Amino acid sequence: MSGRKLIQHGVLVTAADTFEADILIENGKITQIGMGMVADDRTEIVDASGCYVIPGGIDPHTHLDMPFGGTVTADDFATGTAAAGFGGTTTILDFCLTQKGKPLTESLKEWHAKAKGKAAIDYGFHLMIGEMNDQVLEELPQVIEEEGVSSFKVFMAYKNQFQADDGILYQTLQKAKEYGALVMVHAENGDVIDLLVRQALADGRTDPIHHALTRPSILEGEATGRAARLAALADSQLYVVHVTCAEAVEQIARMRDMGYRIWGETCPQYLTLDQSIMDQPDFEGAKYVWSPPLREASHQEVLWNALKSGQLQTIGSDHCSFNFKGQKDLGKNDFSKIPNGGPVIEDRLSILYSEGVAKGRISLNQWVDLCSTRASKLFGMFPQKGTLAVGTDADIVIFDPSISREISASTHHMNVDYSAFEGMQVQGCPVTVLCRGEYVIKDRQFAGVAGSGQYVKRAKYDEGAPMPGRQAVTTVTGG
Repeated sequence: MSGRKLIQHGVLVTAADTFEADILIENGKITQIGMGMVADDRTEIVDASGCYVIPGGIDPHTHLDMPFGGTVTADDFATGTAAAGFGGTTTILDFCLTQKGKPLTESLKEWHAKAKGKAAIDYGFHLMIGEMNDQVLEELPQVIEEEGVSSFKVFMAYKNQFQADDGILYQTLQKAKEYGALVMVHAENGDVIDLLVRQALADGRTDPIHHALTRPSILEGEATGRAARLAALADSQLYVVHVTCAEAVEQIARMRDMGYRIWGETCPQYLTLDQSIMDQPDFEGAKYVWSPPLREASHQEVLWNALKSGQLQTIGSDHCSFNFKGQKDLGKNDFSKIPNGGPVIEDRLSILYSEGVAKGRISLNQWVDLCSTRASKLFGMFPQKGTLAVGTDADIVIFDPSISREISASTHHMNVDYSAFEGMQVQGCPVTVLCRGEYVIKDRQFAGVAGSGQYVKRAKYDEGAPMPGRQAVTTVTGG
């Protein structure tokens, strides 16, 4: 059982409120919130003076120990969750890949084995849907009810690898409506991208910048709109991962304004980095090859405004780390062979605070909602996680807004040889992080235990998830 802890003198910040209070933790849960609590000799005092006390971050989008492009991500569940802890994240939702013809439950067993004995924070899984047949249809209710996996991902990109056709996407949306699941979609037009990539390579355009130039933002906007309309037709719910551009934001906002259950996530890299960083000599641009790609800088303000206005609702990291030497260089002479992904899991909360709250783009409460609470609600973990309330898991971050630091590969804790944000100055830093009342980080030092993270069985989407407008629609209108 967890020891008693009393967090004192901090400013509590939730998605709804900001107030001074102390928090008492017993047996991994928050048992009291108030002022003037007196600790006995069994209680450890944790001083949060000058700090914000916030719910542990929930990262809804990670790829740990994942095979891709002939290699495997550099961070496994041990290094990835430790780095997440340093960054103030106490729960991750990782993507379980599936294979055609292989039972869904077999893939889940494989992902459970990857995490077992390694994860230092709590975790759950999303499940990829790459085909729809009798076997898959039979397994879906079991996966939701018994495994507590209530979110499914469909790829509209990576032709001949992960990509599913519109029929599979639509049928997945239908079943998600029937069973109470949330469908996630990687929205890019994979067919056209495949053609543009082949044309570029045939013309001798092989440098990393061409990864971005062959995946233009208009194709993300097109796929986002297509997926959203299919969700509307199915009267289902859709979550668009890693939104990067104005065209996609416009489609999400339009469909939400019409009352459809469409949700959008963006990531720190799209808010702070732009396409020009990929056009560097000596293959340096390969460090920033991920999909969808970085966009021109003009898209960043659109994304920030969408977060502020609520048109986008969550921040994921899309952490998918590959070493520059030995992995990214698999595409030295062919950008299409560069493993897609970057290291982000450790810096998500700090970048959002520094670039968002400290610069007046979003409020403190929006920061907590974007980085924790909304994901908890959408993915069936609220109120167990994602807020500070009596009875909830004591997943707590003490965040010092006065600390300034420089992001660098020389000091980060991810198992990768570069930082996507090298040299960036950020304001604010998690100093102490608790997962279910136990230290993961204490005074900016790792104090966790590999394997102490627990698997989170999640509720169905329609059991308490927030809705944007009217909840039942049967027709699609508009362009």
